[in-house]
Amino acid sequence: MASFNRVILVGNLTRDPQVKYTPSGQAVTEVGMAVSRSWFDKNTNQKKEEVTFVDVTLWGRTAEIAGEYLTKGRQVLIEGRLQLDQWDDKQTGQKRSKLFVVGENMTMLGSRQDGGGSRSPSGPPTQAGVGDSGGNFDHQEPPEQSGGYEQSAPSGGEGGGDVPF
Repeated sequence: MASFNRVILVGNLTRDPQVKYTPSGQAVTEVGMAVSRSWFDKNTNQKKEEVTFVDVTLWGRTAEIAGEYLTKGRQVLIEGRLQLDQWDDKQTGQKRSKLFVVGENMTMLGSRQDGGGSRSPSGPPTQAGVGDSGGNFDHQEPPEQSGGYEQSAPSGGEGGGDVPF
């Protein structure tokens, strides 16, 4: 049976990216995106909007570019795949899970002034992907995520459901 796992998102970052490195030197960052959709409700005669918050994990050069050029509020297009992490909560013993996007390509949208500007005076590349520094990219698997990078407690306390950074 064939399957297909592809996600394309356009939205605004909800926080500044913070790049971390695995013990082997691989860059990784998690960014939050707010993706909205709006429609006109004929029953209430009003415009409605729904916002979905999505966590995106970026690896390699893409993670470094995100950390250097992206800021909270900046609009970005992410292409990637869905991934499900599952673990046992250390405090409660319950099974936990989190669905997130592994970004394989990233395109910065809008101007550098959108979302608070850029962290660098030089112009950023407009597109980045896993395994390369610009253009369209081939997919490259990130390192195993069962302890493949340094961990610190998520902001919600240990076992709070975030990808461990």
